Amino acid sequence: MDTFLKDAVNDAVAILWSQPMIYFCLGVGLLFSILTRFLQVRHFKDMIKLMFQGKSSEAGVSSFQALAIALSGRVGTGNIAGTATAIAMGGPGAVFWMWMIAFIGAASAFIESTLAQVYKVKQDGQYRGGPAYYIEKGIGWRWYGIIFAVAAILAMALLMPGIQSNSIAVGLDNAFELDTRITGVILMGLLAGIIFGGVKRIAAVAQYVVPFMAIGYILVSLIIVAANASELPAVFSLIFRSAFGADAAFGGIIGAAISWGVKRGVYSNEAGQGTGPHPAAAAEVSHPAKQGLVQAFSVYVDTLLVCSATAFMILFTGSYNVYENAEKTKFITEKLPGVPDGPGFTQAAIESVLPGFGAGFTAVALFFFAFTTIMAYYYMAETNIAYLARGKDSKVAMFLLKIVILGATYYGAVKETELAWAMGDIGLGIMVWLNLIAILILAKPALRVLKDYEEQKKQGIDPVFNSSKLGIKNAEYWENGYKGTENEKDKVS
Repeated sequence: MDTFLKDAVNDAVAILWSQPMIYFCLGVGLLFSILTRFLQVRHFKDMIKLMFQGKSSEAGVSSFQALAIALSGRVGTGNIAGTATAIAMGGPGAVFWMWMIAFIGAASAFIESTLAQVYKVKQDGQYRGGPAYYIEKGIGWRWYGIIFAVAAILAMALLMPGIQSNSIAVGLDNAFELDTRITGVILMGLLAGIIFGGVKRIAAVAQYVVPFMAIGYILVSLIIVAANASELPAVFSLIFRSAFGADAAFGGIIGAAISWGVKRGVYSNEAGQGTGPHPAAAAEVSHPAKQGLVQAFSVYVDTLLVCSATAFMILFTGSYNVYENAEKTKFITEKLPGVPDGPGFTQAAIESVLPGFGAGFTAVALFFFAFTTIMAYYYMAETNIAYLARGKDSKVAMFLLKIVILGATYYGAVKETELAWAMGDIGLGIMVWLNLIAILILAKPALRVLKDYEEQKKQGIDPVFNSSKLGIKNAEYWENGYKGTENEKDKVS
């Protein structure tokens, strides 16, 4: 049975992450970058400034809280284990393609998050939105919205939490010999204490934990890089040569470098996946483009900062292996004999500079990164439950969702690592396919929103959105302009 399950899962991954999918992700990001005239560069200052301007309300969270929830989902085990796996399977050149998908993916993140704001609704006293909502309202395909919602619930609640909890369990077992079953129980308890408190509690935890964990991780990486500063020219040369097949050792796996770089890049930064729009819709802002820009910045934080921190620690210290084939039966280079790809690379890199610190630090970093991701997964799954249950009592469904994600978290902590990653790839692949098609169809209204934002900025006024003036239909929340009450505008997060 196990063999049949593994074969079925691997076949599904091969289909969902075939070469057309890889090039589709790159192509959509590049198209949006061109159509927005590379807003990820032009509006970089606005991204920073807008993070701290939005304030929370009774119905919504602040811009920074929405960013923190999104980063909770983006910054996870993919930043440590996923980056290491990309290097192991695609060589150092995979890092370049992770950077590339992050840069152009920022435009995709802007489009999807802006659409989430445009078509958000006020439901059960709070803002709700995401791909299912903008698919139905923007395109008019409720059936497609239902398919996405079901896929998102399956991915977020069932398939993907196991990757995060598995990485936590393996890391704690390696560092402290903590039984994976005990880790699973601890994770269930902590997660239950947060998700039963609703989106406000999730936002409150995220806004403090996410900056702390990201800054701490980056600081350690800077120490490792500084200790090996002489390797700087060689490492960057290796990354770029390997990315384009010019390196003698890694030139033969350029296809793997692109494939694994894009796949792990998308898994890590989630641009275009359809996860970021859920917390983006919850933000209290006066113009949809504002939160779109904030969410675009989250892609930079995830990949260009946190993933790069992992890659640099591994490459600057030479703490990695690279496989010659997908079956992992032969090596191109084996610098860490007996160490499997994943957190072990990062542990070895840190140990080489800070002996006795690597295993513990990596385990703790994985715990914070992965746990907050599971927390964000719950919020996204909850939003899609709310979409399917509109007008009906969803209390039972929400309770069952909590039980399912708690069970999936425990199961992931004790099951095989490779199967956990493969099942996560299925969940991710389904969502990416569905969402990229939707945002391509809805590019026109999103670009119209961007133009409106830019025109108001040129006039020297704080942009305020009115969907009726732009001829955007079914955006009921914005039909008569921004509806923020005085209480909502004045309440500080």
